[in-house]
Amino acid sequence: MKSYKVVEFGQPLQKVEESNPAPQGAEVLVKVTAAGVCHSDVHLWEGFFDMGGGNKVSTQKTMNPPRTMGHEIVGEVVALGPDAKGAKVGDKAVVYPWIGCGTCWYCANGREHLCPAPRALGVNKDGGYADHVLVPDAKYLYPYGDIPTELACLYACSGITAFSAVKKAVGEDAGKPILVIGAGGVGLMGVKFAQSVLGHAPIVADIDENKRKLALDNGAVAAIDPRDKDARKKIFELTGGTGVGAAIDFVGAESTAQFGVKALARGGRLVVVGLFGGTFSLPMPMFAFTGCQIVGSVTGSPGEMKEMMDLVTTGKVTPVPVVKRTLDQADATLQELRKGLIMGRAVLVP
Repeated sequence: MKSYKVVEFGQPLQKVEESNPAPQGAEVLVKVTAAGVCHSDVHLWEGFFDMGGGNKVSTQKTMNPPRTMGHEIVGEVVALGPDAKGAKVGDKAVVYPWIGCGTCWYCANGREHLCPAPRALGVNKDGGYADHVLVPDAKYLYPYGDIPTELACLYACSGITAFSAVKKAVGEDAGKPILVIGAGGVGLMGVKFAQSVLGHAPIVADIDENKRKLALDNGAVAAIDPRDKDARKKIFELTGGTGVGAAIDFVGAESTAQFGVKALARGGRLVVVGLFGGTFSLPMPMFAFTGCQIVGSVTGSPGEMKEMMDLVTTGKVTPVPVVKRTLDQADATLQELRKGLIMGRAVLVP
C-alpha cells in the first residue's frame, strides 16, 4: 500500500509504503480510484486554524501525525471484514468520510458530522491520499452511477458541504438569487446546487477575475468583485432593491462575512462555511434591527449525502471543472492549492 502522509506539519508530504490493512469486524477495504484535494487539507497540513487576533487552534491532537489526508474518496471494494454487510467485492462507491463515534446523541440522530468524538477519514483516521483506505462500515458507501470517477469523489466533501449550505437557504431566498461568496472549488459546487436546489442561478462575489469568469461560465447570473465600491449597489439592483435573502460565505474571512451581512435583505441569513480564519463582529442591536441570522454549516449528514447523491446520479447537477493529477503529485498539488493556483477542483488518481 502506498500513501502520502503528513509526518511533520508544514513540511512536504512523505511517501510511505506498507502492507495493505486487513479489514476487521464490519470494516471494508476500498481500493482508491480517485481522491480530491480540499482546501481544508491546507489548514490541516499547516497544523492550525487561524482564529483571529493572533490566536490559532492546533490540529495536533486531531491529526496525530503521521496521518494520510484526503477525505474526498471514491473507490472499489476489494476486501470485507467477517461482519461486513451491505457490500460485496467489486462494488464501486463514494465514501462518506464524516464518521462519528456511533454511540452519542448526534450519531444516534443521524448527525454524525457533528459528533464530538469523530473518526473522520483523512482527518482523525487515514484517508484517500493513498491507493487503499479502510472504511469502518459499508453503510458509508454510496453508489455513484454513471458519474465520472474523478467527479464522484468530490461529492464526499465539496459536494456535501455545498449542498448542505445551499439547503440552509431554502425558504430564505424569496425566489431571488442568493449570493455565493468565493468561487473556488466548493463555491462552484454551491453555484451548481443553487441552480438545482433553489431553481435559480446565484450571484457570485470573488476578488479573482479568473474565478469570476469561471463562475459565469458555470451558470452564475452575475459575478462581482466585492472590493468594487459599487459592489453592494449591484447586488441590490440584481435583487430588485432588497438585497439577497441568503448569502453563503465559502471563504470565511472577516471581510467576506462583513460583505455578506451588508448584502442581506431584512431577515436575511448569512451561512458561514469557509475556514480562512479571523474574527467577525457586528453591533448587537443590528440583529434585532434587521432580523438577520448568522449560521454555521459544516459538511453534511449521512441523510443529506443520500439526498445529494440521488440528485446528482439522476443528472440534475451539472459537473464542476476537474484538474486531474497523479497520486505522486499529492504534495505539489496541495501547494498549488495553498497558493490559489488551482481553478476548479483538484483530484489525485493513483
